[in-house]
Amino acid sequence: MYLMTFSNQLNFRTFDEKRSLDLISESLKLGVNYLETGPWYGQGSSEKTIGKALQNVPRESFFIGSKVGRYELATEKMFDFTAEKTEAAVDNTLSLLNLDYVDLIQVHDATFASDTSIVLKETLPALEKAVRDGKARYIGLADYDIDLMKEIIEESDVKISSVLSYAKSTLFDNRLQNYTKYFKSKGVSVINAAATGMGLLSNKGPQPWHPASDDIKAICRRASEYCKERNVELARIATWYTLNQPDIDTNVCGFYNVEQLIDTIDVMEQGLSENEKQVLAELQMRFFDKVTLHWDDVELPAYKDKLSRLQN
Repeated sequence: MYLMTFSNQLNFRTFDEKRSLDLISESLKLGVNYLETGPWYGQGSSEKTIGKALQNVPRESFFIGSKVGRYELATEKMFDFTAEKTEAAVDNTLSLLNLDYVDLIQVHDATFASDTSIVLKETLPALEKAVRDGKARYIGLADYDIDLMKEIIEESDVKISSVLSYAKSTLFDNRLQNYTKYFKSKGVSVINAAATGMGLLSNKGPQPWHPASDDIKAICRRASEYCKERNVELARIATWYTLNQPDIDTNVCGFYNVEQLIDTIDVMEQGLSENEKQVLAELQMRFFDKVTLHWDDVELPAYKDKLSRLQN
């Protein structure tokens, strides 16, 4: 199952609606059956584009997940976990998607809530109401902080059916494996995203805004240079590695064009060549086996600092 977002924000390039519509259509033809979106991606353009693409698609042929909690680019309007905003956001999402319901509605980046209690007392109950009203089937959490998602599951009176973790099931950081059995024991499905660490594990490399430190980027850049020397695409190896991790129920991937889509399906179904397998072993030994690379405690302090300066 794969991730489709369709906006400048996640595609990292100029948004082309026709290309996106064609890509969604081709993805569904090739067996993709889960689409992931949210109001944060393009501030509505992702949901609107997917809605257009699904107009004549039988509802029973796909699953779709969206999110609440993260919305605008402006720092002071970026996050809102209140019940009132959550209820309005669900309705707006359904309107943009032109659907009666979504299969999964997720709390997006609860890390940035002023206090976890607002998620427990307002966001989740509002989503529970959306499920009762038939606007969503299941409730999930989507966050970089796995410990926080675990904490919310332990404290929530609302049934949480899934967690979405990103960049934590990769060649350079595979900590998600430390949590999968816990989530399973709670009846919570595990969704993983960002097999390439948001571009770090690719020959092209990440976008300038990537939150990883220069040291981490340098290590991944050396890994990509090693791949280039051996005529191998690092993103293929990274994707194969992630897709073959145990206890992951769904992996979501992003595609910019049909070629990337087909290449990802190929590596999923056919696996790596002998040369790629050898390069993977070398990458693990040279760059990734002895260290966990991450950007924990980077984005949240930066956001709080921006918000504090705006308030002062």
